[in-house]
Amino acid sequence: MGNEGQKKFHIGLLPRLIIAIVLGVVVGTMARSAELPLIIQIGATFNSIFGNFLGFCIPLIIIGFVVSGIAELGEGAGKTLGLTVLIAYASTLFAGLLAYFVDVSVFPSFLKVGSIVLEDAQNAEETMLKGLFSIDMPPLMGVMTALLLSFIFGIGIAVTHSTSLKNGFSEVQHIIEKLVAGVLIPLLPLHVYGIFANMTYAGTVMDIMSVFVRVFAIIILLHVAVILIQYTIAGTAAGKNPIKLIRRMLPAYFTAIGTQSSAATIPVTVACTKSNGVSDRIAEFVCPLCATIHLSGSTITLTSCSIALMMLNGMDVTLGGLFPFILMLGITMVAAPGVPGGAVMAALGILSSMLGFNDSMLNLMIALYIAQDSFGTACNVTGDGAIAVFMDVMTRGKQGQASA
Repeated sequence: MGNEGQKKFHIGLLPRLIIAIVLGVVVGTMARSAELPLIIQIGATFNSIFGNFLGFCIPLIIIGFVVSGIAELGEGAGKTLGLTVLIAYASTLFAGLLAYFVDVSVFPSFLKVGSIVLEDAQNAEETMLKGLFSIDMPPLMGVMTALLLSFIFGIGIAVTHSTSLKNGFSEVQHIIEKLVAGVLIPLLPLHVYGIFANMTYAGTVMDIMSVFVRVFAIIILLHVAVILIQYTIAGTAAGKNPIKLIRRMLPAYFTAIGTQSSAATIPVTVACTKSNGVSDRIAEFVCPLCATIHLSGSTITLTSCSIALMMLNGMDVTLGGLFPFILMLGITMVAAPGVPGGAVMAALGILSSMLGFNDSMLNLMIALYIAQDSFGTACNVTGDGAIAVFMDVMTRGKQGQASA
């Protein structure tokens, strides 16, 4: 029992991240007042090495998650599969666009555009310190190369039904999941500590944290709004009370907050969905599928945090720039929700290539996203139940027509 408890980390990821943030602020404040930059540079050295390793892993993460995720879509119930995928992607896209329009309307009221610029080379003494040394770890390929290869192999496997390639990439996905869950995620608290200690020493942390407390509040409200919209549509189609449907999904919502994994919550999601009157066949098909492809909550979180960081750094925030990013989020994060924090890991590539995020912004995105990951995952799985209710209506209608 003792060993098992240790393996499961009695202190969860979110509490460890909070401890890391508080410790980083405390150490950064002490180092700043005592003028001891060496303490910060030691943490910055780890951040540099970890950041380079993360950059090396990004193409591998994309290939590991996306190829198997797309390949899995080749199996299923024909039109039911296609319609489920279409609805899940439309829901994810809608959530991202809703977040964009709300964010650009609300954020400027409390966020000073261009007030914080991470890694400003012109004021090196006042910004985040560099590490004592760095180890270069060039990735095997670029982000776009990894994405293109993932699409080609994923779609190719789905079309050709290549069992050997599918099994091979499934093993690759398993290795990448172990890498993320066993190496990257456990080291994140130490990474987050270094980031916040450095930002505190540079004098930017209080500005950032005061901003993101309000950003997180808006994100939670957006999650609630999306869930209400999803169940209003599903409830109307099924002739059921949306509030009662949501109430029966609450066990899945709170389970997801604890597990931070859509995949780990699947058994509870299926059970709650069945309690909403969805047939066993649809519940057992739609919920596991949507656990890997329906990411409305994660998309809201990533879009909102990205927009906030872009505004803080004085970058242009336009629909033309964010819409392609939102489109790609729904694809690159496929299968990533199986690992706590996997969505932001899978999104790092397009944050860099499409939005122009530098290393400091990517590191801060990781910390900000994972601090709120539980609620995004809970929004994801709760929305899965709404899609199942809607699909149950659609498939029963088709069956009725066939019988007639």
